[in-house]
Amino acid sequence: MKLSLTFAALFAVVAFANAAEKEIFNGKDLTGWEGNKDLWSVKDGAITGITPPDPADPKKGIIKHNTFLVWKGGTVGDFELTFQYRIEKGNSGVQYRSKELTPGEFGPIISGYQADFEAGDKYSGILYEERGRGILALRGEKNTIKTGADGKKPEIAKNGLVGDNAAIQAAIKKEDWNEYRIVAKGNHVQHFINGLQTIDVTDEDTANAPKEGLLALQIHQGPPMVVQFKNFKLVESK
Repeated sequence: MKLSLTFAALFAVVAFANAAEKEIFNGKDLTGWEGNKDLWSVKDGAITGITPPDPADPKKGIIKHNTFLVWKGGTVGDFELTFQYRIEKGNSGVQYRSKELTPGEFGPIISGYQADFEAGDKYSGILYEERGRGILALRGEKNTIKTGADGKKPEIAKNGLVGDNAAIQAAIKKEDWNEYRIVAKGNHVQHFINGLQTIDVTDEDTANAPKEGLLALQIHQGPPMVVQFKNFKLVESK
């Protein structure tokens, strides 16, 4: 059994290594992406999202719901995505295996897995399901998600830790560029920031676990904020 598992793990590594990298951002403009162009643009070679201040209360952002820039080049199932991000104030993240809902006043609305990050000190690296089951793993956790008694709210089994919460946060550079990596294979997903693993989740909630879907970038309602993304490397495993 141990030998077969070792071969399976090796096969997965080889599959990713042999897969071709797919370009999802040309570094110049938003070709291949769809969202509110008043909020999203390309600046200094990076996709840039803003939450403008509300003229009536400049401490608050003008948008009234989370909105997204959606990659229209296809969907992702099993994949590895690496990118760099920086954020000033607020909260953001990358949606994956997600679906598009009815758009709102400020642009697309997305539901699904989110690789979260923020300007604060708590949520960067967690696994959150936007407009779904909520927080599935806090930073540092190794969890198994099981179907709840009502079929909606999941049961979360905590199986240990993959890293130290404080150490991960200490390695994140404030208002500067950080590297994020997402690995999704079957019902197993992992996040990493600056080389440190932040979560490890096995999603056994079969009826609710997303298996394939959209990639999208988030700007969050709340305070005025700026978020940037660049140097995307998407490799899909077939």
